[in-house]
Amino acid sequence: MVETIQNCEAVCEHMTTHLKHRYDIHYRVRQLQFLRDCADICGLTAKFIARNSCFAKQAATLCAYICEVCGAECARFPDAESQSCAQICMHCARECRAFVIM
Repeated sequence: MVETIQNCEAVCEHMTTHLKHRYDIHYRVRQLQFLRDCADICGLTAKFIARNSCFAKQAATLCAYICEVCGAECARFPDAESQSCAQICMHCARECRAFVIM
């Protein structure tokens, strides 16, 4: 669970760096914003879950939502990196939702 969220954080961080070097960066401003938000919420959520915070489920709920939005935005772009990131974000969202209902 925590590893999935941390992986999503790392992938989103990597994607922000990757996208900054693309020729079409001006078409991806929204994607970059969502990637940064996704990485940040994943980092916080992983910490909350790891330390058994009383706010872990609320953080996971928000994390799931942001991961879904980020994943949907990444899925709009046909490049392999964006498609892979979309899958990782959606997987993270499913894991977070499963944690919330436990």
